[in-house]
Amino acid sequence: MKFSSPRKAAVLTMSLALVLSATACNRGGDEASEDSASATLALSTLNNPFFVELRDGAEEAAEAAGIDLEVVDAQNDSATQTNQLATAATSGTDAVLINPVDSDAAAASVAPLIEADIPVVAVDRAVNGAEVQSLVSSDNIAGGRQAADELAAAMGEAGQVIVLQGVAGTSASRDRGAGFGEGLAAYPDIEVVAMQTANFDRAEALNVATNLLQANPDVTGIFAENDEMALGAIQALGDRAGSEVSVVGFDGTEAGLAAIEPEP
Repeated sequence: MKFSSPRKAAVLTMSLALVLSATACNRGGDEASEDSASATLALSTLNNPFFVELRDGAEEAAEAAGIDLEVVDAQNDSATQTNQLATAATSGTDAVLINPVDSDAAAASVAPLIEADIPVVAVDRAVNGAEVQSLVSSDNIAGGRQAADELAAAMGEAGQVIVLQGVAGTSASRDRGAGFGEGLAAYPDIEVVAMQTANFDRAEALNVATNLLQANPDVTGIFAENDEMALGAIQALGDRAGSEVSVVGFDGTEAGLAAIEPEP
């Protein structure tokens, strides 16, 4: 099994530290000494180890920067996240870090924050149609291309592939899939025989991969758009994982890195 992509949580945490430090500095003067700066981290879900790592890192960065950080979990529901951002807009928060449930839907949710001159930073996923302060993320298209190269090498540049897609509407899923497709174009003897969402979830990926493998018994490669789905695919494959079928994931979570077979 191979997992492709750097450990993004560490990189994002470092970037968030800079954002949070800037928030503290912007308060300045006597006000900063009397009332510490605050920020809200609006996550799409905490039912995913990657976002748990991201939360933990953000909390460490906030503590180091002297920021009061509130973390809210939308549980993958856009309406819930909209309500959470509305609360943040009226709560006196100094900045908002958003990991959107839906990249398109989030634009309307952050509009009141932007109108109130509250800095908004997108994390891991873009906010489409809104001018946020910054986007902190990996290059998902480049990562998708790298995943295609890694999987092609593991497959001997020939064979059939299944793609497990992430949450529909997220820029991460869209860009990783697009990059993978671009990269795979260089390997004419590799065919994608099935693509289906498993919503970045390990248990769902187990079920989806099991069904797709039954329908496509000659598959020798699986690309999962995050590590959790890759781990679900490995469960579905059993003893075939790494021997008959190569699996490439994306994110570099602790569990994902632990699943990589050492190079011979």
